[in-house]
Amino acid sequence: MSTLLTALATAGPLAAGWSVHTVWLRRSLRSARRDPLTGLRTRDGFTRRANVLLKDPRAVVVLADVDHFKQINDTHGHAAGDALLKATADRLAHYVGRTGVTGRLGGDEFAAVVIDPHGTIGDLLAVLHGVLARPADGMDPAVRTTVSLGWVGAADHPGDDLSGLLRRADEAMYAAKQARAGVRRAGLGRLLATLSGRRAGRRGAALAGPRDAA
Repeated sequence: MSTLLTALATAGPLAAGWSVHTVWLRRSLRSARRDPLTGLRTRDGFTRRANVLLKDPRAVVVLADVDHFKQINDTHGHAAGDALLKATADRLAHYVGRTGVTGRLGGDEFAAVVIDPHGTIGDLLAVLHGVLARPADGMDPAVRTTVSLGWVGAADHPGDDLSGLLRRADEAMYAAKQARAGVRRAGLGRLLATLSGRRAGRRGAALAGPRDAA
């Protein structure tokens, strides 16, 4: 009996220590999947959730890119640029809500997957474009810009995975940026010429051309 009690007494601290370690690992994993500036999911976390949502044929993939972001940084400083990114991320996350997913892919580029049950995503994104152009609360009104949006419905291209749909949304977003159109839907035809998943006109693309300052 004394041997059993001794074993239990020894195992207790070990079990408690392992429990604390497990909690720490879970928190670390969650932190690794969150962008430290915006609080949005990083590419890995976004991809995991997006792939689940894309099982629904009503899913829509949206790509958002802040216009003239380099000019904001150069003119107003990186702190202002960071604040603008945070405000953009907060507004995107509010629009998407808990039923969708939003992520920061890097720099001033964001992505989202939402479910469009009523076929009104085009109208909703037009409204969102206006919201994203508003000055951020508490910031100098001069620190403002627009955000170009490109989107594609998963049902339009049932053979595409998340990567393919993001490329199509990326093409549409870039076309919207070039035309200063605000929002554009990806066409139902083939993708524009790309290399390694980079849109034509973006750095690293096969047919790279001049691009407006992001």
